[in-house]
Amino acid sequence: MDKLRSLHDAIAFDVEDGNSIAMGCGLESLIPFAASHEIIREKKSDLTLIGPISDMQFDQLIGAGCVKKIIASWVGNVAAGLGHNYRRAAESAIPLALEIEEHSNFTIGQGLQAAAMGLPFLPTRTIKGSDFLKADQFKPIQCPFTHEDLVAVRAIHPDVAILHVQYADVEGNAHTWGNLGVMREAALAAKKVILTCEEVVDHEMILSDPNRTVIPGFVVSSVVHQPLGSHPSPTQGYSRRDDDFYFEYHTATRTREGFEQWLQKWVLGVEDHGAFLNLLGNDRIERLKPQGSLFAPAVSFNY
Repeated sequence: MDKLRSLHDAIAFDVEDGNSIAMGCGLESLIPFAASHEIIREKKSDLTLIGPISDMQFDQLIGAGCVKKIIASWVGNVAAGLGHNYRRAAESAIPLALEIEEHSNFTIGQGLQAAAMGLPFLPTRTIKGSDFLKADQFKPIQCPFTHEDLVAVRAIHPDVAILHVQYADVEGNAHTWGNLGVMREAALAAKKVILTCEEVVDHEMILSDPNRTVIPGFVVSSVVHQPLGSHPSPTQGYSRRDDDFYFEYHTATRTREGFEQWLQKWVLGVEDHGAFLNLLGNDRIERLKPQGSLFAPAVSFNY
């Protein structure tokens, strides 16, 4: 089944106001910024954002007034530290009040994995003795076999997972490589999955390297051909991290007025991601391309 759509149509078709959305699940790489910018342009609201670390993606969505709740271990700007919009929302309800469900990086993964497995929770030792136990998403339990005291991490069920990958076919079978974070767990936990990809490839290419099929097509709702859809975060083999973009954002968004100007220039003032890349400029894009090639050894799948 052909699931190929434009980014505008994928967001309009698969994302509803009030949805919970898992994004940034590849940690500092493969963050689907093009998709979150389209969410802002389509004025989606009352969203719950789920992710281990979102870099500045969540900060932008919060500042744009799209978010009511965060389920995350950290929100900010990895290169610079603080997420100014996140802080304004958390401390002063600007532009809106923000509910925060705090996790560690590990417990986010466990919550998504529990949902992917159809379980209500998974046990952990990692947050024993911490203030996390005061939160509703964690409960003390005892192992029925060893009687060890453990902590149950409640399953996390996103309505939608939005993920960026290197290859996908039109049915949604996806190859991705590099730091995968909790992408597979998020895809299998979500009710719907939107993939943005660098290249749309033939199904035969996917079949030629089955171990690299991180996301199976049967869980995918929409496939979007979106080259550089993770900019400014990196996509291994296609683009390095645009460090300057992160620092420029950090400086520009120190004030609410500065963020509004940044948002108008880079998101609201462009029609789509193609126009965003045109604004970024070919010279800057060329500088981000990997230099040289590092190929994995060839293997044979013949018996």
